[in-house]
Parts: sequence; structure tokens; C-alpha cells
Amino acid sequence: MLATPAYDIALILDKGRRDTQEDAVASRMFDAANASYVVVADGMGGHAAGEVASDLVIRAWRDALDTELEGSAASESALIDALPLAAMQANASIASYSEEQGAEFNMGSTMLGVLLLGQRLFWISIGDSPLYLFRDGELSQINEDHSMAPVIDAQMAEGTLTEAEALTHPDRNQLTSVIMGAAIPKVDCPETPYELTPSDVLVLGSDGLQYLSNAEIQSILQSNASALAQDIAGALQSALNAKGDPDQDNTSIGVVKLTKN
Repeated sequence: MLATPAYDIALILDKGRRDTQEDAVASRMFDAANASYVVVADGMGGHAAGEVASDLVIRAWRDALDTELEGSAASESALIDALPLAAMQANASIASYSEEQGAEFNMGSTMLGVLLLGQRLFWISIGDSPLYLFRDGELSQINEDHSMAPVIDAQMAEGTLTEAEALTHPDRNQLTSVIMGAAIPKVDCPETPYELTPSDVLVLGSDGLQYLSNAEIQSILQSNASALAQDIAGALQSALNAKGDPDQDNTSIGVVKLTKN
């Protein structure tokens, strides 16, 4: 009899150097369905508004996914359909809340949600919250970055911007897609899953995690690849703290590993 995958998951939520916490993160495992999920939301809109937006995203995700995963015979197609459904429900909730506050009220949130069915990884991503896969000693971001950063980096590759200009560009963090109660321009939700192996490490984050470079994150994972998820998450947070950046943003970190029963 083949062993079924289990999941080693750790979450960290840190306010950084900001006055308020506008990130939200959640995870749940479903043993009967041999499934799990992690969701990260990075709210925006200032005090209260950003907190509300990220909370509405988490609530919508739970409402869409928990109902399916708690069933005794969850349909895989229904589970996969629940990912865009969660985004639509979150968008509707934010639209409704914003309308209640008045015409000048604006808020929004990113959504990065991963669904694990056995060893298969599905995700939905709206915004710039990164999803990293660490495999065979190498780190790669596997979801789309819905910000101006890829456009600016392409200009740097073409030679129209220097590296210093690209890294400090004032529009670098401008989002090109976000959940804010209006049409969502871009949604990254692949139909074909990634097949994970027990040696893989998944890292989800809000953009506060990107105060560490990809090279720094890769080095930390190389040094901690065999560690528990909570130790990997802690090592990433410790590295952020060691930087002491006075502008450090709120940070959400989710680390996922497969184990074998």
C-alpha cells in the first residue's frame, strides 16, 4: 500500500515597521480528502481599509474551499473551480463594503491561494504576492507577478534602464491586477497542476518577503532544505529582521513541504 502525502506547513505574520497589519494568511489541512491549502492576502487602502480587504479575501477563500473539502466525496473539478469562485466572491465582498463606505472609498487586496491535492499543486494568484518553488537547490517564482516590476526588468534587460534605475524605479511596485471590487485585469490560475516531490519546498509570501532578494531566499533554503517548515519560515523571518530596513513592509510567509506517513 502506497503511503499518502501529508503536509508540513508553517505560517508567519509580521507587522514589519508599519503601524498597522494589512496582511492576512490562513491554512487548513483535510486528512479525509488528502488535501490542504494556504492563502495569503496583502491588503491596501490604509488603516482599517487594508485590514478589512485582506480579511474579506481570506473569508471568501474559506467559504469557497471549506465547503467542498469538508464533504465526504469532494469532486476534483468542483475543488479546482472553487479557486476562481473564491476570487469572484472576494471581489464582490470588497465591492459591497466599499459601496457602503461612500464614493471616495477605495481598498483592495492581492490573493495568492494554493490548493494541494495529494502531491499536485494548483494555485490562483492576483497581484504581486510571490509563490516560490525550491527544487534541486534552485529557487524560482512560479506564479505571475502582476506589477510593473517584470516590465521594468525587461527594460533593464534591453539596456534602456540600468540595474540601479530598475531597482529604484518609482513605478516598480505599481500593481497591474488586484481585487478591489471592479474588473480584475489578470488572473493566474493554471489548469495543469505542478507535481511536487518530497524534496520540494514551497514558499508563499506577501511582497514584504521580497525585502530579501531571490538569491538570499535561495541561500536560506539551501541551508535549511531538510529542516521543518516552521524552521524554514523562522530562518526567512530572522533574515528580514537582521536587515533592519526602516521601511520593512508587513510580511506574510507560508512554507509548505510534503512528508510521508
